[in-house]
Amino acid sequence: MPEPQTPRPSSPQPGPAARLLFPLALGLTLAMGLASLFVGVSSVSPGLLWAEGGTGPATEVLLTSRLPRTLALALAGTGLALAGLVLQVLVRNRFVEPSTVGTTESASLGILLVMLLAPGLPVPARMAVAAGFGLAGTGLFLLVLRRVPQRSTLMVPLIGLLLSGVIGAVTTFIAYRTDMLQSLGAWSTGDFSIVLQGRYELLWIVAGLTLVTAVFADQITLAGLGRDMAIGLGVNHGAIRALGLVLVALLSAAVIVTVGIVPFLGLVVPNVVSLMIGDNLRRTLPVVCLSGAALVMACDIVGRMVVRPYEMPIGLTMGIVGSAAFLWLLTRRRGHGA
Repeated sequence: MPEPQTPRPSSPQPGPAARLLFPLALGLTLAMGLASLFVGVSSVSPGLLWAEGGTGPATEVLLTSRLPRTLALALAGTGLALAGLVLQVLVRNRFVEPSTVGTTESASLGILLVMLLAPGLPVPARMAVAAGFGLAGTGLFLLVLRRVPQRSTLMVPLIGLLLSGVIGAVTTFIAYRTDMLQSLGAWSTGDFSIVLQGRYELLWIVAGLTLVTAVFADQITLAGLGRDMAIGLGVNHGAIRALGLVLVALLSAAVIVTVGIVPFLGLVVPNVVSLMIGDNLRRTLPVVCLSGAALVMACDIVGRMVVRPYEMPIGLTMGIVGSAAFLWLLTRRRGHGA
């Protein structure tokens, strides 16, 4: 059966405004990162750090909590935004991302089973299991997608959300029967308040996976044109498609194992960037990564400030922003005759 054909936005040549997008995203990311270092319950400021001479309580908070948290936010935002971008290119639909096609829910199921059957498993092994389940969930989504007639681009995310709901319900049922609902809730909301030095370093794998994606960016873009087109252009469609799905699963699993689920990020950022500079993966990759990092840090800062001295989990703030953006994208597509 031929692959589903769904409309894709045009890929305009970057104009003057688009050329400014990278420095703008870089500047915004740096600004959010700097703000993240100095926003919180504990008092940390450049003046206080200077007065302490690098040996006081503020310096300790900066090095053991604020700096690791900021790096974790940047890496998680980069990973999830990139996972959404790669998945959208491969599936050829702007309304998919790991949390809307069953990848995230499948990875959560894998983590739950690890906690039940092998609680002593080291963190890298947990990530491998979560990635395997996430890859299986994504493969199941693609299998279902090939067997369901599609009359609209909106059918793709609808199928993904239905599949995600089924997998999520199975996960919740298992957690309920094994008294693991509290643990399930802890990583399903996405929380960076637990990030300290020594508890986030697994996320550095995102940097390596980003480099791999950059190396194969052109091939992934061509694979997204369809099997016949990719083969005609000399690309091993099956291998590149499999590589892309593995990248999506690994990026999602690394974030989920470390800080939990951050919904909709991979949906919002690639779509906004695509509206400005098109769909070429090599061209959009750096802007998407920087924008994802900036958005996650911004949502985390808002979560720290709204209910001070407490914090709102980033899964909640990002869920509000992401769901609103998802509705806007749906209505925008509907207005264009989807």
